[in-house]
Amino acid sequence: MNLVELGWGPMFQQHYEPYRERGYSVGRVIKEHRQLYDVASSNGEKLAELAGKLRYHAMERADLPAVGDWVVMKEESDRAIIYAVLPRKSKMSRNVAGAVTEEQIVAANIDQILIVMALNQDFNLRRMERYLLLVWESGASPVIVLSKSDLSHDAEKQAAQVQAIAPGVPVHTISALNTEGMHELQTYLVLGNTLAVIGSSGVGKSTLINALADKELQRVNDIRYGDGRGKHTTTHRELIVLTQGGIIIDTPGMRELQLNGSDDGAGAAFEDIMVLSESCRYRDCKHEREPGCAIRSAIASGELDAKRYQNYVKLEKEMAYAKRREQAKDRMLNKMDRKTERRREVE
Repeated sequence: MNLVELGWGPMFQQHYEPYRERGYSVGRVIKEHRQLYDVASSNGEKLAELAGKLRYHAMERADLPAVGDWVVMKEESDRAIIYAVLPRKSKMSRNVAGAVTEEQIVAANIDQILIVMALNQDFNLRRMERYLLLVWESGASPVIVLSKSDLSHDAEKQAAQVQAIAPGVPVHTISALNTEGMHELQTYLVLGNTLAVIGSSGVGKSTLINALADKELQRVNDIRYGDGRGKHTTTHRELIVLTQGGIIIDTPGMRELQLNGSDDGAGAAFEDIMVLSESCRYRDCKHEREPGCAIRSAIASGELDAKRYQNYVKLEKEMAYAKRREQAKDRMLNKMDRKTERRREVE
């Protein structure tokens, strides 16, 4: 397997060059274990561990390798030691619950993220908005896949509802049972192109991956017929290189999506609301009782769905809270840095 098949490109080459001149090799993380990683390179797959210096200088989990990362390493016959993580072009992450924000990277260096939502009890426009915000924040491009169309009473109507909250985003309606719409997704399987697949448990992510790969790569479980919920078929993140071209990163079903403090994705996920707010009479309009409020006028006329706006307000508050937690973390890290510097000065 060559590096291009693994997703290698000019950006990574540029950052790797100083290491190459010093005799280091490079590989991509395909699976993460406890304290260990499966890494694929032009020399094949090897089990790798972190160099002590990398582990020591890592201030948080996000500083360590994640599935999809390109890492600099020294290879031995059957093992490797990771010395550095190359800068990421994109990263899909979420916050881990706790007193202070800790970022968990779900997958790195992704080109497109397939948001899979089933057209059964799982169908939820407000959750789709949350997923879209998460994807836009990552730096990758979203692609919406509405699965299990054979279980829907009106798949076209549901697809139209999704398209209305995601203008410009590709929306594909599929059924793995009768292969409906599956051929449309083949266009994303391009040499070196990395896809990540996200969605709730039981929406058919593993079935979708098996269909795209044209063989059974992931185990598939039945859903619970009472509520349509899944049984967590996928329990870990894994990067899969397809023989026909393209790379897929499978992820476990996400029951909870805690957003980051960044508001980079809000402008893309809620562009219609952002544009409307610019038409308000007052710049600091709270969209409550102020005269000339474009948001309230749009809701009254039916131009803007009231539930969509309410979800936007909810997510905005959540991002503001996450931002405050991240600022607290930054203060803590800066304090630790100052203590380390003083210790070095004394030594």
